[in-house]
Amino acid sequence: MTGAFSSALRRLRKRGTGHDPGRIAVDLAVMLADGGEAISDLALLRDQREVFGPVASTLTAWRLLAGIDLAALAALRMARAAARETAWLQAAETQGGIPTAHAGGRDLPGLVLDIDATLVTCHSEKEQAAATYKRGFGYHPMLCFLENTGEALAGMLRPGNAGANTAADHITVLNAALAQIPDAHRHGTPILIRADSAGGGKHSWNTCGPCAHVASTRPSPSGTPSPSRSAARSGPCPTRSGTPHSNRTAPCAKAPRSPS
Repeated sequence: MTGAFSSALRRLRKRGTGHDPGRIAVDLAVMLADGGEAISDLALLRDQREVFGPVASTLTAWRLLAGIDLAALAALRMARAAARETAWLQAAETQGGIPTAHAGGRDLPGLVLDIDATLVTCHSEKEQAAATYKRGFGYHPMLCFLENTGEALAGMLRPGNAGANTAADHITVLNAALAQIPDAHRHGTPILIRADSAGGGKHSWNTCGPCAHVASTRPSPSGTPSPSRSAARSGPCPTRSGTPHSNRTAPCAKAPRSPS
């Protein structure tokens, strides 16, 4: 168990749930790994007590998650980054390193980060659910995934009426995603940031620095968007206050154009 994770658990214990937060966290992790999507899916584990042992109740798990404040959330993010660094070191020893991303029939050097917002439908008036721009109802979170491995690096929970092209949200999620990349890869490794047209606002690119280059946005011959649509090589990405991070990413290079 990493020191960062232990710190997060200590913070949760101070909130008080009456149960071991470490054990509840394991129950939630196993539930998610098994394909669960909601806290109530813990019932599937409780029905297999001979396999999983005692499993936290839905209410107990909800209390634990509701007790996560900003300090505990920051500690959990640090724990995730530490665990990812260990996993990537093991991948380097056993698999030759992080897989190469592919697009347009070619290899993309370095790491490829995909940022996009997605609509999540709700069928009742849950907390912060709102009408969406597509005339639905629910949430509009923004997520960042690493194309090389499929890992979810960062995300921001947002109400359904949040804008798809809000530059501040793109910048916040990008900063959180970069913080999840181990130092050995964040320094000296090319990083390609991809987004659809919603991430192509001038504020997003100006914030990424003068070395951001927009790639081809032409459609492919099949009529589907090019894999490099609105892509950019990231330079040092500023914090929300505008102060640049020191050596956050590698020297920039133009993103590969679409073969179309």
